[in-house]
Order: sequence, then structure tokens, then C-alpha cells
Amino acid sequence: MAGGNAIRGSRVGAGPMGEAERGEAAPRKRVSFWCANKHETRPSFADDAPIPDLWDCPRCGYPAGQDQENPPAPSKNEPYKTHLAYVKERRSDAEAKDILDEALELLRSRRKSGDLIF
Repeated sequence: MAGGNAIRGSRVGAGPMGEAERGEAAPRKRVSFWCANKHETRPSFADDAPIPDLWDCPRCGYPAGQDQENPPAPSKNEPYKTHLAYVKERRSDAEAKDILDEALELLRSRRKSGDLIF
């Protein structure tokens, strides 16, 4: 059975907080934004606030614009690349082989002299 305490989380004497206690609300306006999936979002802005060109759709995450007929295209997400993928973009196979040979030669020379560094 659910608890029957209707005033849980409030203090004694607390009443509804209205305009008189908070002060006047700034004049607001609602602006419609549409995403590529035709979702409409209507955030409110202060009358004197600048309206952004793009707004993130809260339903699908696509960018939304004010033109319902021509919403902005969804951004293309690049697939995750590993460190090795980035290295392979910068180095050719021949360069990689040269670097590996140089590192192995250095390691072998240190082993022979007993000068191993970990």
C-alpha cells in the first residue's frame, strides 16, 4: 500500500509558491523547430533572447531548424577508430616495417649489453 502522507517533502507552513514570492516572470515566446524526422519541438525563449538557428530534437537527437519544409540534415557520425587505425593512416607499410626493425635492433643491442629498461 502506498504511503498516505500528502505533505511528505514539504515543511510546515509551506504554501504554493506563486508570482508574488518569485517575482514577475520574463515575457516569453515559443519557437517551433523541426528535425528531419518531422518532430516538432517548441522551446520557450525570453522575448529579448536571441533565437538559435539549430536546436537538438529531444526525441531523436537530430538537429532541428525553424523551416518545417527544409529541416537540417542529420549529422553523419564517423565510426569509432582505434589508435592503430589512425597510425595506419599516417604510416605506410614500408615505414612501419622500418620503424619496427629499428626498434627491434635497439632492443637486441640492449639485451646483449645487459642494459634492459622496462
